Amino acid sequence: MEEFYTLAMIMSIATFTLSTVITPGPNNIMLLSSGLTFGYKRTIPHMLGIMIGFPFMVLLVGLGLGFIFEKFPIIFSILKIIGIIYLFWMAFKIANNKSSFNVKKGKESKPFTFLQSAAFQWVNPKAWIMAITAISVFVTSKDDNLIQILIIAFIYMISGVISTNTWTAGGVVLKRFLKSEHSVRIFNITMAILLIASVLPIIIE
Repeated sequence: MEEFYTLAMIMSIATFTLSTVITPGPNNIMLLSSGLTFGYKRTIPHMLGIMIGFPFMVLLVGLGLGFIFEKFPIIFSILKIIGIIYLFWMAFKIANNKSSFNVKKGKESKPFTFLQSAAFQWVNPKAWIMAITAISVFVTSKDDNLIQILIIAFIYMISGVISTNTWTAGGVVLKRFLKSEHSVRIFNITMAILLIASVLPIIIE
């Protein structure tokens, strides 16, 4: 691995990827809410969709998708608008989650499936910014760029394992302190507000 990256560069990539995926954002806020509302086991497909879906997205961006956005910035702008609208819709769904506090009885809403979670990465503005930034900063060799892209995607996958488990487990732990459906609803409304707040910097820029 040091043939393509020094150990110091590997550590820099690991620090960057973990700091970008573990900080509050659309994925993590929804995982926290899902962990509390549906429990850890039922949130696993959601987690896997992020763990696999985002690194795959990084891989495709590295293989040339980012170049398309540089050449046709209007495409990125349109995608960002679609993503923001979708996030507002997700915030509405979270705020109005009427699942039973007993997740085994909750039938009115369901956690994300693997495919829904993986597809969500493509309309998540923060995910696009993270992927494009990582590729533009850490792909340093024209000759070994494919190996470097694969390494970056792999490190993102490892970071994703840490982040998704942390936020989902956080939701599960919070459920011990929220003792009623009313408190869960208040929590989900708070998460919806935070979800909207997480995309405000993208809207303003």
